Amino acid sequence: MPAQISFQTDPSRYRHWRLEVGGGGGGDVATLTLDVDAGAAIAPGYELKKNSYDLGVYIELNDAVQRLRFSYPGVRAVVMTSGLDRMFSAGANIGMLAQATHPFKVNFCKFCNETLAAIEDAGSDSGQVYIAALNGTAAGGGYELALACEQILLADDGSSVVALPEVPLLGVLPGTGGLTRLTDKRGVRRDLADVFATTAEGIRGARAVEWRLVDEIARPTEFDAAVDRLARRPALSAGDRAAMDVTGLPGIELTPLTCYESELQLRYEHVTVSLDRHAATATLTVAGPRAAPAGMAGLRAAGAGAWPLAACRELDDAISRLRFGEPGLGTWLLKTAGDPAAVIATDEVLTSASADDWLAREITWYWKRTLRRLDATSRSLIALIEPGSCFAGTLLELALAADRQYMLDGVLDDSQEPPIVIVGAMNAGPLPGANGLTRLATRFGTAGGSGGSSPRASTASAQLGTALAAQGKELTAAEALAAGLVTGAPDDLDWADEIRLVVGERAGFSPDALTGLEANLRFAGLESFATKIFGRLSAWQNWIFLRPNASGPQGALRRYGTGQRAEFDKKRV
Repeated sequence: MPAQISFQTDPSRYRHWRLEVGGGGGGDVATLTLDVDAGAAIAPGYELKKNSYDLGVYIELNDAVQRLRFSYPGVRAVVMTSGLDRMFSAGANIGMLAQATHPFKVNFCKFCNETLAAIEDAGSDSGQVYIAALNGTAAGGGYELALACEQILLADDGSSVVALPEVPLLGVLPGTGGLTRLTDKRGVRRDLADVFATTAEGIRGARAVEWRLVDEIARPTEFDAAVDRLARRPALSAGDRAAMDVTGLPGIELTPLTCYESELQLRYEHVTVSLDRHAATATLTVAGPRAAPAGMAGLRAAGAGAWPLAACRELDDAISRLRFGEPGLGTWLLKTAGDPAAVIATDEVLTSASADDWLAREITWYWKRTLRRLDATSRSLIALIEPGSCFAGTLLELALAADRQYMLDGVLDDSQEPPIVIVGAMNAGPLPGANGLTRLATRFGTAGGSGGSSPRASTASAQLGTALAAQGKELTAAEALAAGLVTGAPDDLDWADEIRLVVGERAGFSPDALTGLEANLRFAGLESFATKIFGRLSAWQNWIFLRPNASGPQGALRRYGTGQRAEFDKKRV
């Protein structure tokens, strides 16, 4: 796999998707056609036949999903179909998986999962509903792509099937949430889901409808009319933005990001990443806005250059690049720089306009998705709150996402002002984690399953209440520590030594054990649809990919397509 991967693209550079916006007389229907260029794999050594996909295909899809939300606010339905005859998608390319490193495979599945979650968010948040028009077979990851859509239409042509053949053919699990979406989203009975997931040839026609694997079937001569009817069906989703009149509103063009790259640094306009391979750390510093915006009119005029949108896009890009390009940097140090008051003022513009402004909501939801990507990253996250920091409101979420937070109690020299943190409106609800709870609620354990009247639940609620009661106040290190917002508050004499010891200790632990520890603690509380995919599925798939039954010389991934059957170690572990 390539060492450095670019996650920046646009429709003029797509090799695998075609994006067309039109229909309805007002451009309210978009079509995404999957037509994979078999010779345009992201790495040498395999061909993308039968609309199979690799990371490059999903980078384009991720871009299209984001672009539709920001650049085409009037779109209400997105039809996802195939440019091939009788083949929607054969799923993830097996040759790619067989030759990929273990970290690449896991991060590939995670990035795909996050893109599918963004498709579902587009419907639930924005009323921009995705419809899978399966004009051919959808197998494995191809069917998982369809499962992320609100409605699934399958061609009833006698040969097109839906299938999840990973267990019988490859010795692995469906890697992008297929099993969870079958039971939790589509309501497929678990015994039928068991049969389906162990039937390599898949299910077609009326039985697929009966088992709830698809919503409708249509004969080839009636297929286009059925797609058109589904695309124009009102109220497929209960998205809040569906109630807004966005017809004819201009969107925001997502212009290319600028990133200056060197051996030791990635430097965007608002985000800087410093790489220390000796210490195995990456330091991510997010600069806050220079000043409060002139209302939503100011943000709209600035377009993709507006701080809350630009900074979020840069952070999102940096996270993905570090995941794939720097697997050895196991600890990320999270910093901010700027004026906390400017962050809070920017947040106030977004929150006050969110009731009736689609752009305010889209920017907020983009931060929600990016912070969730940070939550799901298998790196130790340590927030360092120093003089000049602006951990306030939206940027305080970076600290709350971290595994630990350290705040300097005082200054390092006389020219500085002591650091502060500010709890803002953004910390009280608009940016929930994958478990549906704010990071403050997760932090204080208010989502435990022991019942709301227990002493522990009462204490947790009181701690959360104390933190929320401090909203808008400039909290010093001592006050933040007392409110439970930081892990420690060393003074200037101990700061350098304590941070060095914390970082050094982290580097000495098993990376595998740390990944398991962090994922368990970050996804605290009751499970949700998303935590099952990003927690439970990621953990099992991570382990299964390492097993000889999947990836060994006689494993299913290695022998797939060779004519030889896999040789399984029959012992259950």
